Amino acid sequence: MKITNHGNDPELDGKYLGTISQDFVQVADTIKEASYQIRKRGFSEYPIFPICKSDQPIGQLLINRDEANTKWHYFATYLDEFEQRQILDRPDEFIDSYKDPDEFCCLFVVDIEFTNFLFIPYPNDL
Repeated sequence: MKITNHGNDPELDGKYLGTISQDFVQVADTIKEASYQIRKRGFSEYPIFPICKSDQPIGQLLINRDEANTKWHYFATYLDEFEQRQILDRPDEFIDSYKDPDEFCCLFVVDIEFTNFLFIPYPNDL
């Protein structure tokens, strides 16, 4: 599997964004903290959170959908794993398109019909 598109895709928006957004509100704090820890501990400046409705081999399971009552499982990893597995054709383009990890979460959506990156903003604290 090689991924060349690194931004939000219109196909993703229509079909997946609703269920992802509903889930994300519930898990955003946990993911934001994991992103912070990945960066703070020096693992990577580019945390990536693969999400899938079943098990998948990229990253470590962070949030189990059965335990969290969400539609998606959430995994945690970072750019190095994508490079090692040769999933990205152009890591430099990915880095250029990567959004501020304090404001946006980089999800990697893995589904039967669709696999791509999605940058979703963390909910604002009121």
